[in-house]
Amino acid sequence: MDKATFGAGCFWGVEAAFRKVRGVRSTTVGYSGGTLADPTYDDVCTDTTGHAEVVRVEYDPSEVSYDELLDVFWSCHDPTTPNRQGPDVGTQYRSVIFFHTPQQQAAAIASRERLEQSGRYRRSIVTEIAPAPAFYRAEEHHQQYREKHGGVCH
Repeated sequence: MDKATFGAGCFWGVEAAFRKVRGVRSTTVGYSGGTLADPTYDDVCTDTTGHAEVVRVEYDPSEVSYDELLDVFWSCHDPTTPNRQGPDVGTQYRSVIFFHTPQQQAAAIASRERLEQSGRYRRSIVTEIAPAPAFYRAEEHHQQYREKHGGVCH
């Protein structure tokens, strides 16, 4: 099993998108990229901890490639809006790929470059690509939120 970590706005909708992918074995929502150890949702929502809302994806690379996961990532948010997705504003909603291996780093950079050159967006892509930092699991009521409660994320 391999793992990938993506931040693309509110983690509820991002998690729901990845849970539909064949080969994804599990998803966990949480917080990464900040300065506070073991933050809570309330901490992260202050926009002072530096964490992004992220989804940790565990997947079987014999069934789904990292490139396919990148395609899901790009399609489930607007990578041109810094620290914002729809009405959600703050650094916790930034577009970020946290890579776990040098191969993931290279694939993420190449994918971002292809998308930038495709002309799909009028604005520049602002997605951060960085080494995977500590991951802090979000509170249980955030896990698989859309499956439990429905609703829409932007």
